[in-house]
Amino acid sequence: MLRKKHRGGMAPRPKVAAAHNAMSRYVNAFLEWSRERGRSDQAITTMAQALRRFAHWADERGIARPQEVTLPVLERYQRHLYHYRKRDGDPLAFSTQQALLVPVKAFFRWAVRERHLLYNPASELVLPKIPQKLPRHVFTIEQVESILNQPDVGTVSGLRDRAMLETFYSTGIRRMELTHLAIYDLDLRRGTLMVRAGKGGKDRMVPIGERACAWVRKYLDDARSVLVVEPDQGTLFLTDFGEPFEKNRLGDLVKGYIERAGFQVTGSCHLFRHAMATHMLENGADIRFIQAILGHEALTSTQIYTQVSILKLKEIHTATHPARLERARDVQDDKAPPTLEDARRALLVAVAAESDDEDG
Repeated sequence: MLRKKHRGGMAPRPKVAAAHNAMSRYVNAFLEWSRERGRSDQAITTMAQALRRFAHWADERGIARPQEVTLPVLERYQRHLYHYRKRDGDPLAFSTQQALLVPVKAFFRWAVRERHLLYNPASELVLPKIPQKLPRHVFTIEQVESILNQPDVGTVSGLRDRAMLETFYSTGIRRMELTHLAIYDLDLRRGTLMVRAGKGGKDRMVPIGERACAWVRKYLDDARSVLVVEPDQGTLFLTDFGEPFEKNRLGDLVKGYIERAGFQVTGSCHLFRHAMATHMLENGADIRFIQAILGHEALTSTQIYTQVSILKLKEIHTATHPARLERARDVQDDKAPPTLEDARRALLVAVAAESDDEDG
């Protein structure tokens, strides 16, 4: 984009590469400061990408120093993100827009704290509201089993893939968390798995089921020794080249098995996380236990599964709606309808979740 013509006879400022201007030097200082405060490598990488994107946008418009940024400039950048279109023509999701703006607000808050700026231009920047959406697709138990049976366990890579899919479904861990798993993070005897530096840089211990443990044990005994390349860094799941998985490559691998099972859906690894939480809730698990397993900081993040769990809602509807009760008395069904006590127990989760939400 062309710069505006200079006024008053002043020479136009030469274009400076965004990687070497003052804005980028401040950004690098902020990232170093964040690293010294214990932010995870993943968080630093995410912030760096967002801030360098902003610095590049600002440099194209002749803004090379944080002192030149005002609230109208930031609002203009926010409009730029709103109207931006990806290669496929789709806009950026509101969650993506927010993820790109949050580091910018943190950067200017730091700049004021460190006395680089007299005031914070981002203090009144209103972030986009992220709509609360239900998962687009939640697999049934039968569908999950169909996907789990897709890998050819007679091969080294197929055995590894079955162990990974079983781990996803049993623990509900995130894609990045699985790629970082080490052998010593798994205790097959106790049936536990340690997630180290998960989302938000937090550790948590989660249970892993007996079936998943059996497949992981078989992978360790029969497949990993074939895949490993010395020096062995201890990563649990290795690619065919003996390297840790990259998250995109892992996503493509899982997506392939989902499509092979005949399902054309959006997403890959995270679908097992949704399925695990929904199936546990439908089988009577308390929502707070699911929250701990998933590593959600706020219960509101877990409450979405109370809406996805349609089976529980149908049980409550059958047991309590007058029209459904009349039908239950009139129609002889092989399966007895749920009792009021069943409905009461099913409602406990929803009532507790609603109460916590109001208290918050």
